Amino acid sequence: MSNLNIENKATSTNNNSLLSAHNLTCIREERVLFEDLNLSIFPGDILQIEGPNGAGKTSLMRILAGLSQPYDGDIQFQGKSITDQRELFHQNLLYLGHLPGVKDELTAQENLAFNLALHGLDTSTAESTLTEVNLLGFEDALASHLSAGQHRRIALSRLWQSQAKIWILDEPFTAIDKLGVEKLEQLFLQHADNGGCVILTTHQDLSLPAERVKKVSLAYRFY
Repeated sequence: MSNLNIENKATSTNNNSLLSAHNLTCIREERVLFEDLNLSIFPGDILQIEGPNGAGKTSLMRILAGLSQPYDGDIQFQGKSITDQRELFHQNLLYLGHLPGVKDELTAQENLAFNLALHGLDTSTAESTLTEVNLLGFEDALASHLSAGQHRRIALSRLWQSQAKIWILDEPFTAIDKLGVEKLEQLFLQHADNGGCVILTTHQDLSLPAERVKKVSLAYRFY
């Protein structure tokens, strides 16, 4: 039996979903993290993946992003397997993992501009976008001189410029102050209201309206 528990919305998959998982099983070091997991994520959804350390939250996020392969099962984007449309799927995906993906030899502004250029976006907005994550005054500082929290802010600034429909964010609130968390939550609502979806893990309570949040709870399994 799966240890999946989804609140607020049905788990059935259909072609109206942005992203869906079908019969996912994940095994790490001979331990089953989850099995026969099914879920659908629709435009407007904010999905929070919950569970204790070791339950498989990051593994599930990486599988949904196409970065890891499940032991069994399939991930679909708009009703078709992501393996058959990788380029289109990646164009519609923004994934932020535990590592911020910041280059130490570049400034904060250059890091964001580099990422924007990779996605064909306007790089001239990099400096102004950094103010959204409270990095005003640090835009010309080398990333190697900045703190871990500031690295995280550089990574998060990509959200304000992203045109991807699917955001997969592993612990986005790490090292972010209360005001920063509030701004991110409002951005999540705005993204969802514009037809996107947000999938995230977090160890802190969300301040979003309960009816806006869909939850998946994973339990730690010892076998």
